Amino acid sequence: MAMGLSTYAFFWRASERVAQPIALDEMLSQTAELGASVFQICDYGALEQLSRRALEGLRQHAADAGIALELGTRGVQREHLRRYLNLARTLDARFVRTMFNSADHRPTAQQAEALLRDVLPQYERQGVVLGLETYEQVATRDLLAVVEHIDSPALGICLDAANCVAALEYPNDVIRLTADRVVNLHIKDFAFARQTGWVGFTYSGCQLGSGLLDYDYLYRTVRPDERNINQIIEHWLPWQSDADATCRLEDAWTRHSLNYLCSRKSEE
Repeated sequence: MAMGLSTYAFFWRASERVAQPIALDEMLSQTAELGASVFQICDYGALEQLSRRALEGLRQHAADAGIALELGTRGVQREHLRRYLNLARTLDARFVRTMFNSADHRPTAQQAEALLRDVLPQYERQGVVLGLETYEQVATRDLLAVVEHIDSPALGICLDAANCVAALEYPNDVIRLTADRVVNLHIKDFAFARQTGWVGFTYSGCQLGSGLLDYDYLYRTVRPDERNINQIIEHWLPWQSDADATCRLEDAWTRHSLNYLCSRKSEE
């Protein structure tokens, strides 16, 4: 098992809300400096616009830094998944995360299964694993049923226990249901907080270990070390008072999350 960072760990620092958004190369360098060994480029649309030369430069940068690359996108349309398989080949990535729905395509579970069956033989031949992420737009049992029906070594679950709460699925139930099919973990903590005036709640991220994620249960149930499953750190960090405060806190959460995972591992 390796610990890594997602582009979602740099969400605000890479956004247009800061004066100088951080670029992929710098995210990669910071990932290495912090001692992580995986960098997942997830939902980063600009990746698809990079030239072959730029992609090869990114791959070399990662290799020189000792970082394994992973990719993340949305959608299961054939040509889109083939495009990401080609990107994986160029970047020497061995994992691609996706979701059923994209901005312009919302297949049924049956349609998604048919599309996946068409492209998975190519993923198998290339040695790339595709992970379907748990999230509120698709019931976990439906997502899992597709994975189990296809039963391919190149298809599994990218488990994010936070995402399904919006569909009233209990995080530990999602962990238990999917554990045997998990191929990648997104690690972020989450909590409810009363809104001002006590009218309703806000559901958002919090510092790892301070919220509702039962990480010990997740670790015991999925067994990432034993099964060589990478743990990828993300955040749902609310915007703070200004850009500087938000970026400082994002960096602090990232460092804390890595230290938290390292400390839990050392307790085993």
